[in-house]
Amino acid sequence: MPQVSQKGNKLPASAIRKLVPYADAAKERGIKIYHLNIGQPDIETPVEAVNALRHADMKVVEYTNSAGNMSYRKKLCEYYAKHNIHLTPDDIIVTNGGSEALQFAFTVCLNPGDEVLIPEPYYTNYNSFAIQTETTIKTIPSYIENGFALPPIEDFEKAITPKTKAIMVCNPNNPTGYLYSKEELQTLASLAKKYDLFLFADEVYREFCYDGRKHFSVMELSEISQNVILLDSVSKRYSACGARVGMFISKNKDIMAAAMRMAQARLCPPYFGQIFAEAAVDTPQSYFDAVSKEYDLRRKTLVEGINKIDGCFCPMPTGAFYTMIQLPIDDSDKFCLWLLEHFCYEGQTVMLAPATGFYSEPEKGRKQARITYCLKIEDLQSAIKCLEEALKVYPGRIK
Repeated sequence: MPQVSQKGNKLPASAIRKLVPYADAAKERGIKIYHLNIGQPDIETPVEAVNALRHADMKVVEYTNSAGNMSYRKKLCEYYAKHNIHLTPDDIIVTNGGSEALQFAFTVCLNPGDEVLIPEPYYTNYNSFAIQTETTIKTIPSYIENGFALPPIEDFEKAITPKTKAIMVCNPNNPTGYLYSKEELQTLASLAKKYDLFLFADEVYREFCYDGRKHFSVMELSEISQNVILLDSVSKRYSACGARVGMFISKNKDIMAAAMRMAQARLCPPYFGQIFAEAAVDTPQSYFDAVSKEYDLRRKTLVEGINKIDGCFCPMPTGAFYTMIQLPIDDSDKFCLWLLEHFCYEGQTVMLAPATGFYSEPEKGRKQARITYCLKIEDLQSAIKCLEEALKVYPGRIK
């Protein structure tokens, strides 16, 4: 029998999705599940964008331009200009979701054996892109005690070797919810310039910043414009995860030429998704104001509720809609599975993402989980109650 490839065997299961079969089985038993494991907003998608897709005048669903429709890329330039990011359509390649943009970055910027420095914990799916490209993720630890602030720049510099080719950040951060400041990003820019490294930035949560804080983009670091790769997506911005439209952005013409060859090899980004996404650029600011206000309320509800549970600790995130929680448990993988297989409270349970998948060494996340506050406040309150009751009876609880 033909065998699975070495890369195929190495690809890890997603920490976010690997427990889905157990959740489905629980639902079959009639148990209601509060999904705190995945960043799937329940916020309504902008109706104007949905209507643009619904009423699109089409006779043939054609291939689109490999770089994305020119009309859409021009609209994206307008969007980014509002965020002090000044681009031309040639600086943008539209991708099949932010995930493909990440694949482009790892493929066209890195060689097999190269290293990427990433603050830890980090988005679990980065591991898959590293394995696919035979590159290595080298982590710089951050800590729950200070809300997962950017590690000292000295820690990054100590980790740099001749194999280091890039630094990567997600800002605001998934899974921690930490928003990196302008000053923190400038310190990374100084390293990128000193050692001639790429600076990858996953900025898909740009709109979600709290406590009066403002997002600062790596594209504003003009002194390293040739080093910067911006990765973006419409999924969370417009509550449109199924649209599968992302962006690969750089002012480095050589990188863009290589990425374009990769884009041509996969033919084109989605026809329907671009119709939706182009219309979504015109979403009024009032939509984002209302959404941000709602997420702010959810953020406070969840964090304050979690911190009232005996033995739990949850830092207050300053961006995105995730945070990490410290739990009084023996093993987050066992606990998250137990919640789905063996626990229910009044016919309900909660689904979490075990933090073992967000660390290079699973032991570091053994007593942590990532949670989201994408659900409405009433559901978050019910989920908190479920978690509180679960921890009272979990066999592997640690005092």
